[in-house]
Amino acid sequence: MLKKLLSHTAEQTLDLGEQIGQAVSGQFSIALKGDLGAGKTTLVQGLAKGMGVDDSYYITSPTFIIINEYPARDLRLCHLDLYRLGSADELEYIGFDDMMGTDAVIVVEWPGFLEEILFEFDLEIKFEFDEDYNRIISLVPSGQPGVNLVSKLSL
Repeated sequence: MLKKLLSHTAEQTLDLGEQIGQAVSGQFSIALKGDLGAGKTTLVQGLAKGMGVDDSYYITSPTFIIINEYPARDLRLCHLDLYRLGSADELEYIGFDDMMGTDAVIVVEWPGFLEEILFEFDLEIKFEFDEDYNRIISLVPSGQPGVNLVSKLSL
């Protein structure tokens, strides 16, 4: 069940993230794929808003610190950027296994090393650009939790 949409503005990407954040209700994992500047962090900002992360938190990409964690209503938003990791072995050193739990929504930019160890994401979101630099955002759910979430979105 692949869903594609065209985002003409950052606000539309934020809105999509917010819808996803409102729809998520428990442990969930999202892989974000796309070039630098494609809108991954913008989507996470909307996701945080939809999950109820307090506005006092400034949501940025954790490029240099690898993990940002934010408290939300009944959940935690764990935002990872694995771009700077050298191998899948480093996942243990950053405490990836420790962040897993029933209250964790894990969102990963540059998820390649997790895919190497066969980690299964509930939802993959791919960002591409068309010839007019609009974002083409593809939602690819995996398993029932991903399908359920995508079916709740008004796309």
